[in-house]
Amino acid sequence: MKGSDIVNVVYFDQIGRDNTEKCIDLALKRAGELGIEHVVVASTTGFTIERVVEMTPGMNVVGVTHSMGFKKEGGDEFEGDRENLKKKGVRILTTTHLMSGLNRGVRSRYGSGTFSDVVADTLRMFSQGMKVCVEIAVMALDSGLIPAGKEVVVIGGTGRGADTAVVVMPAHSQNFFDTRVLEVICKPREG
Repeated sequence: MKGSDIVNVVYFDQIGRDNTEKCIDLALKRAGELGIEHVVVASTTGFTIERVVEMTPGMNVVGVTHSMGFKKEGGDEFEGDRENLKKKGVRILTTTHLMSGLNRGVRSRYGSGTFSDVVADTLRMFSQGMKVCVEIAVMALDSGLIPAGKEVVVIGGTGRGADTAVVVMPAHSQNFFDTRVLEVICKPREG
């Protein structure tokens, strides 16, 4: 892409699950146009990951779920079929969230915000899905599930389903501010 190329951005009227199919379609189309081979997808049910795999066989798909104990002590809220997804070549990442983890513990104990809260809230100014996309791209890179120095398409959302897709050049968490959101493919206007 050249600096003068025109790339359309789709803005959804509302947040959430109703945008999932269109969001995935737009994201995968843009990945194809740019020759991007890696897609990182947020999912708690497995539905969005399954749809991405159905629509792009052969692509490197990484699914990022909530961490263990996210809602219930020791609980795994991922509802997808991990074994079936693994057979389809999907790698599932279940780990501490980049912008919570220890920081959430500090906030819970002391009732104060942390630097990660400021970063997360700044990204939420664009949309909840934007925060999710940036976060899971860095988490996938830190976990070695996507290569360093490569553009990736990232799909996230607000609550259930997908409503945000971006092209990101993630940096490792220790160099977080070197992460670049190169393109916004779609996002909700609200939320």
